[in-house]
Amino acid sequence: MLTKKQLDLLDFINKRLHRDGVPPSFDEMKEHLDLRSKSGIHRLITALEERGFIRRLPHKARAIEIVKLPESLGSSPAGFVPRVIEGDASPHPRAANSDLVSQVANLPVMGSIAAGVPIEAISQVSSHIAVPGSMLSGAGEHFALEVKGESMIDAGINDGDVVIIREAETADNGDIVVALVEDHEATLKRFRRQGGAIALEAANPAYETRVFPEDKVRVQGRLVGLIRNY
Repeated sequence: MLTKKQLDLLDFINKRLHRDGVPPSFDEMKEHLDLRSKSGIHRLITALEERGFIRRLPHKARAIEIVKLPESLGSSPAGFVPRVIEGDASPHPRAANSDLVSQVANLPVMGSIAAGVPIEAISQVSSHIAVPGSMLSGAGEHFALEVKGESMIDAGINDGDVVIIREAETADNGDIVVALVEDHEATLKRFRRQGGAIALEAANPAYETRVFPEDKVRVQGRLVGLIRNY
């Protein structure tokens, strides 16, 4: 049995999918339910998954699909096809090259990356991991990192997850990046340019946004995929 909040959220997602063909963002869900933070949405989505109404898709940050609807919402209509729901801040899926879809890539795991307090800069290969070729996005080298900490949980990135990173030296506002701070600390955060400064934003209200002069932050890569460890 669903609580009123859980039922309201499932109904809101379902109606928006049928009306627009795309799901609402996490911010829209939060506003619709009059919640104070997106962490509340995260908990509701987890509860809906545990009850079998939605399913999280592997290898995609915060991606889920609707599996069924309760009788009070009309159950699952004939011909119903689950749709992917991606929260407002997850990386947009990019079209994979057709020759990569069926391939498996063996990526180096460059140790751990902090989703919390920055740790030492990443420079050594600790192991390798096999990932679907379809997860690799765009030209350039890719590598993997194990996440340590909980500062990105509202972006669907949990402690112990493995993130797939495409090497890059630039980023757009809102991208989740591996940032090298003052040439000795590496962290996984959301990138924001503010005039001559760079803000590294957490996705957890318990962590503060850190702001640095532009010359103190170097982008090492952009998040393109995620592997969840349960």
